[in-house]
Amino acid sequence: MADRLLARRLHLLQARLYGILDLAYAPPANLVGLGQAMIAGGVDVIQLRAKGLPPEELLALAAKVKPIFARNEALFIVNDHADVAREADADGLHIGQDDGTLADIRARLHTDQIVGRSTHSVEQAVAAEAEGADYLGVGPIFATPTKPDYTPVGLELIGQVRRQVAREQFCIGGIKRENLRQVLAAGATRVVVVSGILQAGSLDEVTAYCRELKNMLETKAFLA
Repeated sequence: MADRLLARRLHLLQARLYGILDLAYAPPANLVGLGQAMIAGGVDVIQLRAKGLPPEELLALAAKVKPIFARNEALFIVNDHADVAREADADGLHIGQDDGTLADIRARLHTDQIVGRSTHSVEQAVAAEAEGADYLGVGPIFATPTKPDYTPVGLELIGQVRRQVAREQFCIGGIKRENLRQVLAAGATRVVVVSGILQAGSLDEVTAYCRELKNMLETKAFLA
């Protein structure tokens, strides 16, 4: 158990590109193909997100998708549902600000599963690190249709969080190929991209899009 947890945390440490299989953009029948294309393009972490889907249906989707992670090329994360993450034996779970304490969440998971938390301010990021989150989502940097009720935090928050928080941070929210250089220039080293990947076109185009994003991130890491 301890070895698996360490391996997952080491993978996070090296991760740069985080993608989301979001049913708001992709039908269930396309998830396996999209996930494979994303992994081929170098995506390091992939989350399964299906807002409003009953847990039993999400578990069935997780079971369908999980085999593409057999070679450990990417981490498999489930959004929101701790019981689904546990039953699916995913690599981890991602939670929001309103999903309870990290201690309560971890009690519902296997001891070797990781947990990430969304944060929208410096204060939330500091608190998430203090309670022991394995990684942070920071955003939304830009306006995004997946979070229409959230006001964009802007590029400035990236540097503010980096100065106060050591935990791995994935910037999220409206990030695409067209604005990634802005995000990197603001200090980001890890990002989450959703619609840009899922709407890139054919599976080959999805792979090429991910590869381009990954190259930009790795170049930034090399030059930093």
